[in-house]
Amino acid sequence: MKRILVTGGSGFIGSHLCKRLLDEGNEVLCVDNFFTGRRENVHKLLDNKNFELLRHDITFPLYVEVDQIYNLACPASPIQYQFDPVQTTKTSVMGSINMLGLAKRLKIRILQASTSEIYGDPSVHPQPESYWGNVNPIGPRACYDEGKRCAETLFFDYHRQHNLDIKVVRIFNTYGPNMQLNDGRVVSNFILQALKNEPITIFGDGTQTRSFCYVDDLIDGMHRMMQTEKGFTGPVNMGNPEEFTMLQLAETIIELTGSKSKLVFMPLPLDDPRQRKPDISQAMEVLNWQPSFNLKEGLIKTISYFEKSLNLKAQLAHE
Repeated sequence: MKRILVTGGSGFIGSHLCKRLLDEGNEVLCVDNFFTGRRENVHKLLDNKNFELLRHDITFPLYVEVDQIYNLACPASPIQYQFDPVQTTKTSVMGSINMLGLAKRLKIRILQASTSEIYGDPSVHPQPESYWGNVNPIGPRACYDEGKRCAETLFFDYHRQHNLDIKVVRIFNTYGPNMQLNDGRVVSNFILQALKNEPITIFGDGTQTRSFCYVDDLIDGMHRMMQTEKGFTGPVNMGNPEEFTMLQLAETIIELTGSKSKLVFMPLPLDDPRQRKPDISQAMEVLNWQPSFNLKEGLIKTISYFEKSLNLKAQLAHE
């Protein structure tokens, strides 16, 4: 049994990670400031004697005793991270410094949940880990993109300067249960609009692409990364290499929900990437990992979660 700290543990991905670690018999300290994380995501875990929930903002130091750290804390959707861009940058930079300092003091392994956004609007396709990216450092997305890039810099400098045992994964678009209904990400937007038979909003002409990874696959990859030998730091891309246009995603969700929604087109936001597809050859070779869920399988599970959430909201509003 290990005592494992998960920052951002009540968020979408963090809550799934906490459950996975508990299922393996570990103690889990879930830390979250609840800016985007939700108590409902970990509600079912509260009865587990090995689970502890602590409200804390990692931009302030944290003094705990643990055996491993997964650093997931940071708003991850454009609506969320642009709401308070300064705090977003502080979470990535100051939060990383605090968590790295804790790992250094305890002499333990720490994993950074980085992002495909560090590649920006890529001029290389698909994106390998060796690609340095094409990021606008002063645009509205920079608080997240550059914050995560700086966090990676800090992780590797702590590794070089202090011989800290680090792991870095770059997460591509991920979806699944526990997503916020209104988090502004494309999968949640399209599902919510389809279930309500509202127009589905497509930015641009719909030909821009993304690669969508179901959350269970991602958690498995992160867990495998944490088990690798000390010398292997990453970064490692984690995502599903199947590429879909926004039009294909919208049409698939309309089909699976039986929706009557029509498509409406809006201007493409500034710095929105035209293409996004991970090169996962390193994850396949080193971690023996690749996604097992195809898009329809994952969407069916996600749509079911959204339907239950909407029904619960309607029931509570009626009461």
